Amino acid sequence: MTPATATAYTGQDSTHMGWLSRSEAWLDSKGKGAWIAAMVLGFVFFWPVGLALLAYMIWSKRMFSKSCRRTGRHHEMRRAGYAAMKNSGNTAFDAYKADTLRRLEEEQEQFEAFLDRLREAKDKAEFDQFMDDRSKRREETVREDENA
Repeated sequence: MTPATATAYTGQDSTHMGWLSRSEAWLDSKGKGAWIAAMVLGFVFFWPVGLALLAYMIWSKRMFSKSCRRTGRHHEMRRAGYAAMKNSGNTAFDAYKADTLRRLEEEQEQFEAFLDRLREAKDKAEFDQFMDDRSKRREETVREDENA
């Protein structure tokens, strides 16, 4: 397989991929049938290879998914994350990018803290309501006992 072939299948630069990654990308591009054929051939020629492929297919959820092709949003997000960490070669742009990513991480932390405070406030309100209802029920029970 040539490096260009691996790039065509995954949209990734094959210079950063090992032979296992290139093989996985090639099998993914062919679909679930290619994975099953590789597993069967692994069992035929050397059973531990077939067993390893079966374990990998189950572990990576390839066995039970509709398709093995990595065209979904998750794969695109992983590629975008890799591209965000790569240096462009322009120091001014890299400094701007690092500052922007740092600012976005701070905003995300602030937003998550805000959500935590909202959840705590909601939990406290629900607990207070529970305690009020409980005390009302207890008062009603005491009144009923006194009237009886």
